[in-house]
Amino acid sequence: MKIEELSFEEAMKELDTIVLEMERGETPLDASLKQFERGVALARHTQKLLQEAEQKVQILTNGQDSLSDFSEQS
Repeated sequence: MKIEELSFEEAMKELDTIVLEMERGETPLDASLKQFERGVALARHTQKLLQEAEQKVQILTNGQDSLSDFSEQS
């Protein structure tokens, strides 16, 4: 599956799997480099998704640092 099609959770799960495999140190160098490249792409994808979610929250809260009670808005 293309990285751009992965949800945040799917990308994080795959990234976690890659990290665990690389930590074992049993993967040949060429395969490790390919895993590393995919891991970097997955990390960038998850960062992008987090930034998009943060922007949505900012929009929904009108840029306020915290949400206020309904009674305070009237």
